Amino acid sequence: MAYLALYRMFRPTTLDDVVRQEHIVTILKNQIETGRVGHAYLFCGPRGTGKTSIAKIFASAINCENPVNGSPCGKCSACKSLSDPSNLDISEIDAASNNGVDEMRDLREKVQYPPVAGKYKVYIIDEAHMLSQNAFNALLKTLEEPPAHAVFILATTESQKIPATILSRCMRFDFKLIPQADLELRLKKVLTTIGKKYEEEAVSAIARAGAGSVRDMLSLADTCVSYSGDKVTYEAVSAVLGKADFRTVTSLCSAILLGQVGEALERTEGVLSTGKNVGALLVDILGFLNDCAVVKTCRDAQNILAMPKETYQEIAKISREIDGHRLLRTTEIFVTLENDLRYSASPRVLLESAVLKASMPQTDYDIESLLARISALEKKLENGVTITKTVSVETTSDSPNKKETEERANEPIYDAPLMDEPPAEFGGYYEEPTPIKIEEKKVEEPVAPVKPVVKKAVAGDAKSTYGTFLRALRRNSKNGVLFTICTDLDYLYEDDSFVLITESESIYRSLTKPEHYQIIEQTFESIGINQDGFAIRQRGKKSDDFNKGVEELKQKFAGVKIDVK
Repeated sequence: MAYLALYRMFRPTTLDDVVRQEHIVTILKNQIETGRVGHAYLFCGPRGTGKTSIAKIFASAINCENPVNGSPCGKCSACKSLSDPSNLDISEIDAASNNGVDEMRDLREKVQYPPVAGKYKVYIIDEAHMLSQNAFNALLKTLEEPPAHAVFILATTESQKIPATILSRCMRFDFKLIPQADLELRLKKVLTTIGKKYEEEAVSAIARAGAGSVRDMLSLADTCVSYSGDKVTYEAVSAVLGKADFRTVTSLCSAILLGQVGEALERTEGVLSTGKNVGALLVDILGFLNDCAVVKTCRDAQNILAMPKETYQEIAKISREIDGHRLLRTTEIFVTLENDLRYSASPRVLLESAVLKASMPQTDYDIESLLARISALEKKLENGVTITKTVSVETTSDSPNKKETEERANEPIYDAPLMDEPPAEFGGYYEEPTPIKIEEKKVEEPVAPVKPVVKKAVAGDAKSTYGTFLRALRRNSKNGVLFTICTDLDYLYEDDSFVLITESESIYRSLTKPEHYQIIEQTFESIGINQDGFAIRQRGKKSDDFNKGVEELKQKFAGVKIDVK
């Protein structure tokens, strides 16, 4: 006998053998037991969930002389006759290839003849949504008022394509996807029956790839059984699924999440140079990111993922090193890429661009990116990482203020030199200065201790003023959020007033909050600018003085039309 695929070999023959779908099986059993069999049924739902299998079992059960718990007994004369493929009482029609009006007219003529072996003639129309509009019209009257011995079962994966006139004449049953736990039990039973050993992780991987479809799972299991030797292993399943090597994907995703731009791009080029499809690599990346999200958020992550212990530990290690905002932002970037690839003529360029964008959050002004950068800064501060600056002073051994001077000189302050690039913790290329030790020199005459002097802003030099302001803000305030916001502001001198400018309304509201504005005001005072010498403005928004002046003009010249542009 020719080899049968696993999904054909293990097709259910009784309603009790159907995987899940209890809400449908229970109704059909009760109808068979009470004899209240309808004339038209619509089975709709995803592929591989048992629509055609249940239709065949139900067709045999309603003709069986002694049904057992709603299923055919398989022993009576009717069951034996209907088991013959040449029987005429159960007809299975493929609507994908018989979708014309002529086929439905032929069915309408044949349905008038009574059954031969059983009580009912059953017509199973598979892929019913493929019928043409004329075919549906030809079937409509027969479906509404069929002969007493006729039963129609329409099976479809796209119920929205069935005309409303057909839907209203059928008893509808919606099939649901099979949970992974039930798929695993089914697959273990199949592998045990055929005498094939297996790893638990391999079974879980096959069931997960089945995505709720028994047929898809068994088709994949058929391939894995042929690929593996005496035992179905997790490595064999990964090879059959076409996944990249776990170590390769791990090193690539780790470099992306940790911001190692060069290594991330190098790993991507390495994988693609082996002939790996861009879409397949993207699926592997999204799968790894999803695993990281599960590990980071779920308590029972190891049982949920059901992967080898070493693999899980590697993912858990990376998950602990990254921030949740960084993980979310990276996932969103690659999810967007998945949709963009459908319309792109250069998928490789799109993938590499996404890798660069995900690896460099400092180039992205998305809110999740900013939160990730802030979180990274806070983590460094929590770990005690500070930027120190010491001052070299000259003192005498008998100077009364020598101790005070040493303490002030060694005091860690939050300072950074003025530069075009932002500090390293905000994505720039800044190296911490090497601390300078205090040198003591003997002088002939005692001198007063030299205290660190804050450089005052030079009127008209906006860049110098902005740099001085940032250094003072970092020294005087431990508010990392406020400092991060201020590093992205524009600035200029307007007459004698220094103006901080932002285009974002949310950032403007944050800067003008009383607690933040007070810190900014104190910072400007420390560098020699009083409260009248600076302003915070949102680009495109008129100032309060301007609006007040407009109102005064309108009051003075009430009869004149004043347009504000």
